[in-house]
Amino acid sequence: MILDIEKYMLPCLNKKFFGIDCIGCGTQRALLQLLNGNFTEAFYQFPAIYTTILFFGFLVLHFADKSRNYQRLIIGFAIANTLIMIVSYIYKMTHFKF
Repeated sequence: MILDIEKYMLPCLNKKFFGIDCIGCGTQRALLQLLNGNFTEAFYQFPAIYTTILFFGFLVLHFADKSRNYQRLIIGFAIANTLIMIVSYIYKMTHFKF
């Protein structure tokens, strides 16, 4: 039996109440695309998906491996993530009709 994961995805409350995508819209769908091996489609769904995964990966390493300092990498990926999310959100809101 194949589990239909899309039925269990959380709805975007911003989109539900205001009718506008939030800055993180597409994260769950992009992660699902990655799990299915659709790497390009994952990027199109949420361009910051790869930096988000790296950010959380280094965050886990920061707490698991106390012998190394991952603080600079975490801050770098947080900044990169924020910039990618803002730029892609502005692009999506100005170039696509909803």
